[in-house]
Amino acid sequence: MKIVPIVFCFDDNLLLAAGVCLSSLLRHAKDDTFYDIYILHDRTCTFPEKGYFEQLHHVFPNFRLTYRNVGEEFDDAFEIRGITKATYYRLLIPTLIPEYDKIMYHDVDIIFRDDLSGIFFDTVMDDYYVAGVSTPYSDISAYVRAYIGVEINQYIAGGNLIINSAKMRADKLVDSFKEVARRNWKYQDMDVINVVCKGHIKYLPPSFCIVGTTSEILSDHTQKYYSPEDAAYALDYGIVHYNGAKPWNTWCYNFDIWWEYYRRSIYFDAKFYYDFYHQRQHDYDALSLWKRIKLVLRYFKTHS
Repeated sequence: MKIVPIVFCFDDNLLLAAGVCLSSLLRHAKDDTFYDIYILHDRTCTFPEKGYFEQLHHVFPNFRLTYRNVGEEFDDAFEIRGITKATYYRLLIPTLIPEYDKIMYHDVDIIFRDDLSGIFFDTVMDDYYVAGVSTPYSDISAYVRAYIGVEINQYIAGGNLIINSAKMRADKLVDSFKEVARRNWKYQDMDVINVVCKGHIKYLPPSFCIVGTTSEILSDHTQKYYSPEDAAYALDYGIVHYNGAKPWNTWCYNFDIWWEYYRRSIYFDAKFYYDFYHQRQHDYDALSLWKRIKLVLRYFKTHS
């Protein structure tokens, strides 16, 4: 078996998203892939004792679950845009999970559409601390240039990472993470990772983290940012990251992909599904005539 260690960090607020995320991960595992899954949480979380994720063993045999309590780390961490302190726990991975020298980290507001063993074993880290995906342009480019000191195509997203834990432990990077994290960074741990790991970051193809900007680029068949091969693979098999609006709350890019995996998961609840649909229908009905016309015009502009 090819053992792929993988870490998630979240709290009780994201149980549904995490369940669908893990379902998508395990659904695409090859016969010889085994996921050694670690979930980092704080002392207030209740899900480790409730067996919520253990239900997945009834469907998928190729994984193991291990919970790690982070204690009081980052209790006073800066929170913004509704993102809680759990987002900082990924900074502790090298020391909290000493079993592995190389490990994956993923947020749970994502959908996996392929097996991960290929990119995990093919990504040679050498002198890199971390590997992730950057975007060629973004609405935060000015901020990144001013506060992180790099161009946007050198700034990686923090939601999907391959971590060189051995090198981080050797260079005591967790201490540096904690020190830098004392500042109230606008993009929290993502800023911290990019600041501390600057100059030792490996850049991965877009399929490893498809955010809104990536989706926009991939929708243009004439785009010049990605090779035809990378673009085709990303469209069909890439990891979709809902880093903005969440599909279980509202409409957003690729929302249909999330709902497809939700319906196929053991966590599917027909009432939740239909309540969501009727609420969105009510939201549409409440729009003025002019706003409805604008939506239609925007649709035809996008699909022309």
